[in-house]
Amino acid sequence: MKILILNGPNLNLTGKREKDIYGNLSFEEYLENIKPHFPGFDISYFQSNIEGEMINKLQEANQTQDGVILNAGGYTHTSVALADAVKSTTIPVVEVHISNILAREEYRHISLIAPHCAGSVFGFGLDSYRLALVWFGFLSEG
Repeated sequence: MKILILNGPNLNLTGKREKDIYGNLSFEEYLENIKPHFPGFDISYFQSNIEGEMINKLQEANQTQDGVILNAGGYTHTSVALADAVKSTTIPVVEVHISNILAREEYRHISLIAPHCAGSVFGFGLDSYRLALVWFGFLSEG
């Protein structure tokens, strides 16, 4: 199963900023730690601080991947364009957040992309990504 993990703005700083929220590991370190637990998966990773690049990557993934794990960062709450891109995909997209967005500032409680996703996982730290991969594993067995 080919899965793209697509991270948005500021997630390149994971392990460096707000460690109480985002942890001590960089995302790349975390990904290398979990890949061996998903041997049947071809997991690719892309991060961008630029909305248009994320949309392009999502559209490309729709043609080349079996699914996407999307952490849109701050764009979750503001980007109609990214929500439209998710809506237009024909592959499952799972929304992921490291923090519990419902326990943070009120403006973070609304996700414009969630209505177009297969599901959402948030609040489990970096393991939110692993949980999304587990779901894709169940999907592939189905």
